[in-house]
Amino acid sequence: MKKLSIFFLLLIWLAGLCYPRVGDIVKTIPAPGPLPTGLTFDGTYLWLADDHTDHIYCLDPQNGKVVKKFETPGYHPEGLAWDGTHLWHVDAGEKYLYRIEPKSGRSVRALESNSPFPRDLAWDGRHLWMADHRSDAILRVSPVDGMMIQTFASPAAEPTGITFDGKYLWIADRSTDRIYLVHPADGLCLSSLRASSPFVYGLAWGDESLWCVDYHNKQIVQLQVFSKDIFTRWDHKQLGLQFVKEFRNYGPGVVTSLDIYLPIAENRDNQTLLTPVHFEPKETQVIQDRWGQQLAHFHYENLKSGTVVKPSWNVQADVYSVEYFIYPDKVGSLVDIPADVKAHFLSDGDKYQIQDPLIQELAHKIAGEEQNPYWIARRVFEYLTENLSYNLKPVGGWNPAPTVLKRGTASCSEYSYAMIALCRALGLPVRYVGAVSLRGDDAGYDDVFHRWTEVYLPPYGWIPFDVNKGDGKTPGDKVLGIGNVANRYIITTENGGGDHYLWFGYNYGFTWSSEGKCRIAEESYGIWSPLTKK
Repeated sequence: MKKLSIFFLLLIWLAGLCYPRVGDIVKTIPAPGPLPTGLTFDGTYLWLADDHTDHIYCLDPQNGKVVKKFETPGYHPEGLAWDGTHLWHVDAGEKYLYRIEPKSGRSVRALESNSPFPRDLAWDGRHLWMADHRSDAILRVSPVDGMMIQTFASPAAEPTGITFDGKYLWIADRSTDRIYLVHPADGLCLSSLRASSPFVYGLAWGDESLWCVDYHNKQIVQLQVFSKDIFTRWDHKQLGLQFVKEFRNYGPGVVTSLDIYLPIAENRDNQTLLTPVHFEPKETQVIQDRWGQQLAHFHYENLKSGTVVKPSWNVQADVYSVEYFIYPDKVGSLVDIPADVKAHFLSDGDKYQIQDPLIQELAHKIAGEEQNPYWIARRVFEYLTENLSYNLKPVGGWNPAPTVLKRGTASCSEYSYAMIALCRALGLPVRYVGAVSLRGDDAGYDDVFHRWTEVYLPPYGWIPFDVNKGDGKTPGDKVLGIGNVANRYIITTENGGGDHYLWFGYNYGFTWSSEGKCRIAEESYGIWSPLTKK
């Protein structure tokens, strides 16, 4: 009996490990025709248009069975939407919007679409939304006369599907193979999911999940949207990385004391270490800073003129692209943030200057009365992407946040300082992470490195906000700066800034003292190598 109880407990535990993640395919249904296009959900059934058969099908979402079908009013059927009593349908050949009685399939209204290349439709309870796939535009149109009420740029170059979840729009794009969460007020992209196939067409919302037309595989898929596991990873690589910190004393004096600190990389969602981090030579000691970062400490004494030291580390790792899907309304409040996180990551520092009048005034102007941590971070993110541009020259590099905001240009470090300063001034904990970057081929060299910020969003934890990456050309490009880490980094450093060992830096820190004049040269670099042959 005891063994049986243990067996059932094990089954329950294993079942708990098998819940779907965000973006997972929950169900697939074969499409009834070879050219599936528009899709909608009426609360009970799925409705699908097919451009080859010129039919609209009513499908049981449980098993894919065709409940009924009828001919389309035009010859190039595309998008579908459900307004609560009727189907709306757009025909790309005739450029007409049709309101269709679902029992008979009879069109009871026909309106000009006022879109040159209509593809899909959505209903928001009052108006129709239309994706125009060649104009790269999203249109809100009147169901009375078909006239355009509002328009904004699509997230990317070829929108193929659109639906409404009761608050936000979801827009699929063929050019990027992504599905974007979009605010209908202004077209702001809030987050995104990778598409489940190379060509996602029509979209529908139902049962708290997305239904998508998989045009590539001629099927309909149901995607998980809400889950406690909000991250996915893909694009796996196996890489080796050697990081070297060189310090040279050209004299003529003696460096009496040199301390070098190298952060120790750990397992993260984007990286799984295949080997322990190996140091050469062996570190003097391993210490921990006030942020909880493990560091290898190397201590040297009496380095005469001409002496060179090169402490380094090696590691092999599985590296992934990682994406965190954030639905703003699922984010908790500022009071939900743990006290220890606030204690560690709301502090001030030389590079932040949170109490500077410029920081205080600007932060509160940007955020207004907003209390949702996502929207606080997002408003700061938007301000910085719109008011700063990337530039290391002629000045800049590691200037403090007020200087950067006045100047209008920033390095990745300065973007991070500004993001941290403004968010912390608003009571939102932010830290930075630092990484060695793969630049180009898998056998590469990096002496530039990269850092970005992570914002604490309850209940999920630390979420990447890379303002530097957010300077994209399209709304879809910009949102990839939020919740995304490419498979070209090994992150070494998690830091709040201003500690004794790394100061406001990352990847390394060092201090030295001397007797007599010493000309010092120091450099840091990473050497990448692929672990698998091409």
